[in-house]
Amino acid sequence: MNVRAFVGLGGNLGDVPRVIRGAAAALAALPGVTDLRLSSLYRTPAWGRTDQPDFVNAVAMLDTALAPMDLLDALLGIEQDFGRSRSEAPGDQWGPRTLDLDLLLYGDAVIALPGLTVPHPRMHQRAFVLVPLLELDAGVQIPTVGAAADALVVVDRAGIEALG
Repeated sequence: MNVRAFVGLGGNLGDVPRVIRGAAAALAALPGVTDLRLSSLYRTPAWGRTDQPDFVNAVAMLDTALAPMDLLDALLGIEQDFGRSRSEAPGDQWGPRTLDLDLLLYGDAVIALPGLTVPHPRMHQRAFVLVPLLELDAGVQIPTVGAAADALVVVDRAGIEALG
């Protein structure tokens, strides 16, 4: 059985547009993944730690037969393939990176496992997630939150710029 999933893609080191497109291609090539669509790319101000370059962000929508943890493992593998090295250092989750892949939504599932929380816990507070997400599916619902479009109304969109 296939599930509609959404994955956030972003980075701020190196040729990020090329890396995001390559990561989307790697994601589309995974066994059990079909019908991947990638949003436009958006330049966004650094969030959390502002002493770093702007990010480029996008969202991929896909259908998958992979279980949530298997999809997460594949995302982490793609990150490593594109030079991402994760650290447990404080603040690293908001620091510079070549590629960041986040499982945002997995159907209408609510998942709380070690290493995986779906829906992504802060996605409804981040315009850099909501803008490309809504580009792909204007009616998308975030379990436990509601309509993504309603969430975007109350979030600051300053500085988000679509790339050509």
